[in-house]
Amino acid sequence: MTAGPTYDVAIAGAGIAGASLAAALVPHARVLLLESEDQPGYHATGRSAAFWSETYGGPGIQPLTSASEAALRDGGFLDPLGSLHIGRAEDAVAVEAFLAAFEGTAVPLSRVDPAAMVPGLRPDWTLGVYEPSCAYIDVGALHAFYLAAVRRGGGLIATRAAVAAASRTGGVWTIETPAGTYRASVLVDAAGAWADAVAERVGAAPLGIRPYRRTIAQIRTDPAAPATLPHVADIAGRFYFKPEAGGRLWLSPHDETPVDPCDAAPEEMDVAVAIDRFEGVVDWRVTAVERRWAGLRSFAPDRLPVYGFDARVPGFFWCAGQGGFGIQTAPAGAALAASLLLGTAVPSGLEQVDPERYAPGRFG
Repeated sequence: MTAGPTYDVAIAGAGIAGASLAAALVPHARVLLLESEDQPGYHATGRSAAFWSETYGGPGIQPLTSASEAALRDGGFLDPLGSLHIGRAEDAVAVEAFLAAFEGTAVPLSRVDPAAMVPGLRPDWTLGVYEPSCAYIDVGALHAFYLAAVRRGGGLIATRAAVAAASRTGGVWTIETPAGTYRASVLVDAAGAWADAVAERVGAAPLGIRPYRRTIAQIRTDPAAPATLPHVADIAGRFYFKPEAGGRLWLSPHDETPVDPCDAAPEEMDVAVAIDRFEGVVDWRVTAVERRWAGLRSFAPDRLPVYGFDARVPGFFWCAGQGGFGIQTAPAGAALAASLLLGTAVPSGLEQVDPERYAPGRFG
């Protein structure tokens, strides 16, 4: 296939990072969204644990998460959940560090008795911090919303179109994919776990973005999880679980296993570890593991996302390294990235966000 029209922006990756950025750009530019799989969102986006938490990811992620709240709530993508961070006596230092990390922010946190919120909690779990703003997030609806906005705005979404190679001449990228050859003035790397690989294919230096496997299992318990149960997370980062419809729970051992970019699959040992840790928290019995899955979380070396133009490769823009927080930060992350790409002012609501904190140049 010969190259067709020249787009203003081509985005490699149609998961939540690429789709949200494309939606933010399409009112201002001709946008091409290139997806390597048969459908967008097959890897990390489609396998999310589906909750929005201002503390998840730490202080470096919180400004983007908090700045995304209004758009997510106004769009109807959030439902109340609440998050309870729990610990044992030996976790007291971790609890204090957690509270100190968010002191001075608008994130509401309060000390609570965890046993009052989790029936059957084992007696050694005596420390609790409650985060009432935590919510369920409808990941599928949010991703579909962005893809629909791209189509309505005249953007093209091409599937089975992984970037195989690209070269730039005269200010225009010629991009080779299995679906054909495309041309664009700016090429955006929003390829998630494959971000460094895409960079190398087009002549840019990798930034050290690494994928890690995260495991989740859907379980049934006796007794069934109460509908009032919040999201429950270990303050030391060894597990989390949250209620789902029909008395089910989604449970994770909070694993981060380094892997090569791949179609991630759960390991039986990781599921067994998750169940063992869960049964050390409550006196409920796990009666069934109904399904299990794994996704990839991709981090830059400092575990912050990367937004901005590559200093060494003209017309190459990074939108990667969102870790497990790309969905909860999508509105703000996309708005920030779009402003950097278009050269416009930082959008309203993001005045307190320092773009240099997320710039690719921080890696030298």
